[in-house]
Amino acid sequence: MPLWGKDVPERVEIALASATLEQQLRPDLLILTVDGPLPAALEAVVDRVAAGEFGPARVLRHDAHRGVAAALQDGLETSPHDLVARADADDICRPERFALQIPRMDAEGVDLLSSSMREFSDSVPPGTGPLRTRPLTHEAIAAYLPQHSPFHHPAVVLRRSVALAVGGYRDLPLLEDYWLWERMMLGGARMANLSEVLVDYRVDEQLFARRGGWRLLSSDLRLQRRMLLDRVTTPVGFLRNLVIRTTYRLVPGWVRRIAYRRFVENSGPVHGAA
Repeated sequence: MPLWGKDVPERVEIALASATLEQQLRPDLLILTVDGPLPAALEAVVDRVAAGEFGPARVLRHDAHRGVAAALQDGLETSPHDLVARADADDICRPERFALQIPRMDAEGVDLLSSSMREFSDSVPPGTGPLRTRPLTHEAIAAYLPQHSPFHHPAVVLRRSVALAVGGYRDLPLLEDYWLWERMMLGGARMANLSEVLVDYRVDEQLFARRGGWRLLSSDLRLQRRMLLDRVTTPVGFLRNLVIRTTYRLVPGWVRRIAYRRFVENSGPVHGAA
């Protein structure tokens, strides 16, 4: 779980408890990566983590804010365990999350596994917001990946050895996860999604505004070029994706929200999610 100075202490406490103390299958170790300086209220939360209030924990610290890719890579490299779960500091993991995900990873040899999520906010209670789904099987995920990220990052469990073998997290603003999924697939990872909702995903008013702009479009271009060179997408697919993503990044945030609901979440419905 990465943490930085703009996180909200009350939300962090809820996220921490949901991913540790409230899990039916508790994690062996919590790795909290502190990305840059923190205000006093967040430092107090970190002290509680270091003291073991949320179970066995390791706190990694960096004086300067370096970004989420560097923070996640530090956690990945530090973990003594091969199965590593991702969690955000403002989302809520449902109690059954690890009890469902970890046995599936072990039983079927899955290297990359996520799940469905439901959105919530200060005005929309957890469990009542819009549903986010992704394809379930390896084959469907591989077919979906050239168009969209096939995993919900806040709900991912991955096999550390496989992720590190392809370079782990690399800096690509807001697309560092998508790039890692592409490289893991090319590296032979077995992939799956669970239909169950295992994470309640916080969506604030600024979320879709942050998903736009020239910086994000630059990340899109870099990743699309990479996928073209890797033959994950075709020249025609590259051009189509670039036109769609250019439009998506440059329209107003409220239009982006509607487009996401209409063309991403409705492009490959998953049945059985709750």
